[in-house]
Amino acid sequence: MIRLVCASANPKKVEELARMLPDWVTLVPRPDFVGDVEETAPTLEGNATIKAVEVANAVGEWAIADDTGLEVAALKGEPGVRSARFAGESATDEENRELLLQRMERVADRSARFRTVVALVDSKGEMHFRSGECAGTIAMEERGGGGFGYDSLFIPNEGDGRTFAEMTAEEKDAISHRGRALAQVPELLSRLFGLSL
Repeated sequence: MIRLVCASANPKKVEELARMLPDWVTLVPRPDFVGDVEETAPTLEGNATIKAVEVANAVGEWAIADDTGLEVAALKGEPGVRSARFAGESATDEENRELLLQRMERVADRSARFRTVVALVDSKGEMHFRSGECAGTIAMEERGGGGFGYDSLFIPNEGDGRTFAEMTAEEKDAISHRGRALAQVPELLSRLFGLSL
């Protein structure tokens, strides 16, 4: 078994990451003694790195972190790296979605994409990155009760017209930005730890 410490404090994100990793990986939640990590970088790559390095150094183990942004064409790529803080530093998912819908009122071009960067870092400074993206459109209103973040507003192009929040977890994982990034991690881990898949 390979043990990774997850840098995320979002329990739904931890659950999603654990679901997408192979069963020979044990994903451990961020320990309580590691406080919130400020995401001060201007890029997804930078924020994923900040979080993974902080946790890896605190626990002395391999850490995994991801940063995800929703990039809306009509908003010139916003909210992007500020997706979790779109409506303010302590905004809730609901507040972020409300602001996005307000900004998208009467906007014809509703194209958007989700982009995820995963950072895998050890306490000695070794770093590896994997990324994934998913193109889609912003719905006119929220639909579905699953997922988190902007899932109830995002309709992936490769789907059947449902939002991520209307899909099962397995359906979402198969085409999502995070699923695509995480799908590259087992091969990376097997090389790092000398495993044969």
